[in-house]
Amino acid sequence: MTNTTHFGYQTVAEEDKAHKVAEVFHSVAAKYDVMNDVMSAGLHRVWKLFTIAQAGIQPGFKVLDIAGGTGDLAKAFAKKVGPSGEVWHTDINESMLRVGRDRLLNQGQVLPTLICDAEKLPFPNNYFDRVSVAFGLRNMTHKDAALAEMTRVLKPGGKLLVLEFSKVWEGLRKPYDWYSFSVLPWMGQRIAGDAESYRYLAESIRVHPDQDTLKGMMQEAGLDRVEYFNLTAGVAALHMGTKY
Repeated sequence: MTNTTHFGYQTVAEEDKAHKVAEVFHSVAAKYDVMNDVMSAGLHRVWKLFTIAQAGIQPGFKVLDIAGGTGDLAKAFAKKVGPSGEVWHTDINESMLRVGRDRLLNQGQVLPTLICDAEKLPFPNNYFDRVSVAFGLRNMTHKDAALAEMTRVLKPGGKLLVLEFSKVWEGLRKPYDWYSFSVLPWMGQRIAGDAESYRYLAESIRVHPDQDTLKGMMQEAGLDRVEYFNLTAGVAALHMGTKY
């Protein structure tokens, strides 16, 4: 029997999801940053700044940024670890990674850049001081496997940071749904020439685990002291856990 999973509101074979997600990000890579600014009114930058502040990066740290895309977090982490540190900029999607790599190079940042699957990380056990994933976990087919891999490559005492869209405050649910399913696809068509990818984005957020469910998944993966911060009434949430 073929195992199935969610692709937005569709049910697809597990082996097909990665390909479908790849098509979405190949399509939107060139306009990804512009669309992020427009659809979040710039709030994604505030959420990332909060994540960077909470990460507590020190000079000399080894940091892995998963689903690093256009490189916002990797760039900030590289500045904090300094020349004695190490920051890996990774993504499963080549188009996104190329955009991010070129952007980093244009800004004078030369970082190790690698195409890799978060469910099968090509790094040794207990290697990184910090692992981050921003707006990437919901696209992964086996989130539990990915979280276990992120935990595996962390040093004991190291921290995992997961920034992701989450379950919005109940009072905002109706206007948020209208914006997500009506306005976002329209903007996606006007700006990126792709309404369907942004319809998938809205659907993928709704089927992603809520704050408490994700907290439990991180604990199951082997993380301790897991906590989360709701950002902008739960539109996004930052989860953090420490490897014990």
